[in-house]
Amino acid sequence: MRLGTVALTGAAGNIGSAVREALRSEARRLILLDRAPLRAEADNEDVRTVDLRDPAAVESALAGADQVLHLGGIPDEAPLADLLDVNVLGTQHVLEAARRTGIARVVLASSNRVTGFYPVGHLTTPQDPVRPDGLYGVSKAAVEALGRLYADKFGLSVICLRIGSFEPAPTEPRHLATWLSPRDAVGYVLAALTAPPIVRFATGYAVSANTRRFWATPDPAVLDYAPVDNAEPHAADIRDADLPADPSAPQAGPYARPEFTLPHLRP
Repeated sequence: MRLGTVALTGAAGNIGSAVREALRSEARRLILLDRAPLRAEADNEDVRTVDLRDPAAVESALAGADQVLHLGGIPDEAPLADLLDVNVLGTQHVLEAARRTGIARVVLASSNRVTGFYPVGHLTTPQDPVRPDGLYGVSKAAVEALGRLYADKFGLSVICLRIGSFEPAPTEPRHLATWLSPRDAVGYVLAALTAPPIVRFATGYAVSANTRRFWATPDPAVLDYAPVDNAEPHAADIRDADLPADPSAPQAGPYARPEFTLPHLRP
């Protein structure tokens, strides 16, 4: 086993469920946290029902962990007050618990949506300034900023994964660029959890090796994982996949439209 005790927040979510089995076989002990009830499926699993908005409960649940994979939160567009409450404050509670209990590594689930307004013709890197495509993207930009603060000020080792379109298989034209396969998701997570301690802070796009991708894959010196899956073999099954992409269109696709965010603003 490469890992000691790993805490996984958002363990009942789509990505949490996908990486749970892999982490179970890599970690001596796996602490699973979620608001939804869970049941242990192996002897090395410890299940805890926790609301990330409760800092004392978060600290108690993370006690004894060596690393944290923080996937919990609201996963899509929502009113800003809700996103701040759950995504931003919830992340601060996780980072503060890590600081107080001496956890060495925190891996934060960020999102490609922090840079959704860059054009399709631009290869986007973590060095580019953030350009959120909505309120959810704003909350994830704040999550990254908190990670940077705790790395710079308190010495935590923090890695932010800007997660692509996590799906069993790509189902729409945009996915041909943005798809993150379950196998590659596991690969990125394990690479982030096992990155050398010298990596104090890093941000990287978690995306499969898609021929049409418009995000740079991480520097292997920082995140040593090379994605293996490619969305292109699925193109024949996707309607309009053969239409050329507009290089000036936002990478976020429909998420960049005003109507995607307007329902979540105050009337």
